[in-house]
Amino acid sequence: MKKALLLFTLPILMFLSCASVDQQKYTDSGKPVDERVSYLLSIMTLEEKLGQMTQVNTSDLIDLEDITRYHLGSLLSGGGVGPRTDDPADWADYYDNFQSYALNTRLGIPLIYGVDAVHGHNNVYGATIFPHNIGLGATRDPELVEEIARITAMEVSGTGMDWTFAPCVAVPQDERWGRTYEGFGEDPELVTELGKAAIRGYQGDDLSASTTILATAKHYVADGGTEDGKDQGNSIMDEEELREIHLPPYIGAIEENVGSIMASFNSWNGDKLHGNQYLMTDVLKEELGFEGFIVSDWAGVKQLKGNYDQQIVTAINAGIDMVMCPADYIPFLDSLTRSVKSGKISMERIDESVGKILTAKFELGLFENPLTDRSLTPLIGSQEHRDVAREAVRKSLVLLKNENSLLPLDKNLEKILVSGSNANNLGAQCGGWTLTWQGERGNDLTVGTPVLEAIEQSVSGNSTIIFSQKGDLSDGSENVAIVVIGEQAYAEGKGDRKTLDLTPNDLETIRKIKESGTKIVTVLISGRPMIINEALELSDAFLAAWLPGTEGLGVADVLFGDYAPTGKLSHTWPASMDQIPLSADSEHAGEALFPYGFGLTY
Repeated sequence: MKKALLLFTLPILMFLSCASVDQQKYTDSGKPVDERVSYLLSIMTLEEKLGQMTQVNTSDLIDLEDITRYHLGSLLSGGGVGPRTDDPADWADYYDNFQSYALNTRLGIPLIYGVDAVHGHNNVYGATIFPHNIGLGATRDPELVEEIARITAMEVSGTGMDWTFAPCVAVPQDERWGRTYEGFGEDPELVTELGKAAIRGYQGDDLSASTTILATAKHYVADGGTEDGKDQGNSIMDEEELREIHLPPYIGAIEENVGSIMASFNSWNGDKLHGNQYLMTDVLKEELGFEGFIVSDWAGVKQLKGNYDQQIVTAINAGIDMVMCPADYIPFLDSLTRSVKSGKISMERIDESVGKILTAKFELGLFENPLTDRSLTPLIGSQEHRDVAREAVRKSLVLLKNENSLLPLDKNLEKILVSGSNANNLGAQCGGWTLTWQGERGNDLTVGTPVLEAIEQSVSGNSTIIFSQKGDLSDGSENVAIVVIGEQAYAEGKGDRKTLDLTPNDLETIRKIKESGTKIVTVLISGRPMIINEALELSDAFLAAWLPGTEGLGVADVLFGDYAPTGKLSHTWPASMDQIPLSADSEHAGEALFPYGFGLTY
């Protein structure tokens, strides 16, 4: 069962009995889905159909009654929108309340509710936050990725939601792009393999099961290939390169029957993807046989040329099936209605889109069980789930240097200095898309273990841990210094960089400790390879930890030898900014600081 069917069932059936429709023809789960869809389409008004194509951000609803009034088909929690409490049960209440308004429409068509659960159910306080995809790419472990997606689906279902905007199957080619960490790596074969694994985990063998959710392959297409790594920029390449590098993950996603694909903000040779009929309809739907629905990105339709009416006509005719408004849903519906009545968008095109959306809802079992399965809610952030996240962290770490076999460290060392801007910083550890869109700094973000705390828990009672963020307490008497440095949290747009240099403060911390004569283990928390030459030279050992999420104990497992590092670079590591964009196939690959696939062990 998808969700627990509670008190709304009887009122809906009573309401439908009074309507001039035969509800059994589409509410009977024993009937084939295509028959249920066909009948429902035959009795829906134009307004009811267009409502199904509309997705609204919950915080932008003018009135909750608008869900019923406009027959809205979908809601989303965008970038941190939600009840904002510490209790996952409040999220379930939040979801069920919205759903109740949809269930009180004439036909009782339930909402499909989307959320950016991109590394765990990352909008919800206390949920398990896994490493971002760049770290999972370093694990080279599709079974682990599938298990992470399965757990994420379970935690998402525990708040009622039934659709994640994941996995991101971008193939980043320029680390200056602020969304580099959302991709599994630079190689399309690796991205395809792990993307397929994630889809299997989210969707399972039976979409109607209570623990599965609809997956979304995003962002179609070539979002990782923009000029200068600019977010929402222009991907300048011929079709051969697009098909060779950026299209394969979508072919893999379709092979796994992915339920939805999200159109990308970027352009291909100057043409916005949201209006590209060739790529969305001719290639994706017809050539590749994608049978799910295409959803726009956040207000992406409004980036097309022309006035609003023209933008909508272009997007829908190009192949967009559901439009993420996310706020201007009334103007959108007015415009879409005008466009259909004037013949600029055909009813055939509308029925195609609505049919695909309804198919997903039937396959998810939403008509039978539209509300939260409360038995799943207590599982959110469970120890069992956190244990899997801890495993993912330790498997994602890449050892770049280990001079004189400094690592693994002895748990009985007398005195250990812990320093660096990210040593005691759960927010940086989790990165963007964590509780808020851009992420936050500090340890109050959610439930988790910062690296400092993980180190303190891992050493024996004979060891003394001294924490000094800037290394000021270093006097050379320490056996070793663990310096945790790197980037602060960021997400799309704000994460774009012209340079990937470490901050002056991070470098100064390492220099200061080096001058004291203490051996240094540097741990880099980052969403991409950075220019680390000086820090690498000054360090005796160096670990790339990516954005590990809430389970900092996975980092300590590697530092103290409970797990020997197995991670392999999913990106070619640049020695200078002059080499970027850099990949294993580029002309500067031989001059890279570390090649694709590099990784030491003990």
